[in-house]
Amino acid sequence: EVTLLEVRDDPDSQQLPPAARPRLGAQRRERGNYHFARGDFAAALRSYRLALRALDGPAAAAPGPQEEEELREQRVKCLNNCAAAELKLQRAGEALAACEAALRISPDNGRALLRRGQLLAQQGRDAEAALVLRRALELDPASKV
Repeated sequence: EVTLLEVRDDPDSQQLPPAARPRLGAQRRERGNYHFARGDFAAALRSYRLALRALDGPAAAAPGPQEEEELREQRVKCLNNCAAAELKLQRAGEALAACEAALRISPDNGRALLRRGQLLAQQGRDAEAALVLRRALELDPASKV
């Protein structure tokens, strides 16, 4: 038997102080990771998108340099996770778009480069894939992938 003690609305990211937005984004991303680990890729993708919504958009106050860097890192993680979930859902176009969005934020992100290269290779765009994968290898020569 379960008793509901309280119902809370989702916090409005515009009302949150700058330091709370990365924390909310991380919580939602972790919830997505929970779903991903259990094979519920659609639920994981919803959580990652909610995390991005918390991280993006206007806030009550402008973030400082430290908060802005943390928001940027969280966005890249969420976009990489979105790409992984889209791949599991067999939506290569959406996965590629998520990789490219992550690379717009962080052009040297190894995980996004690897996924983008793999997706390009799957699409038969071998010359582009080779360039991207070579760049990923330069950034992380010890990568098992």
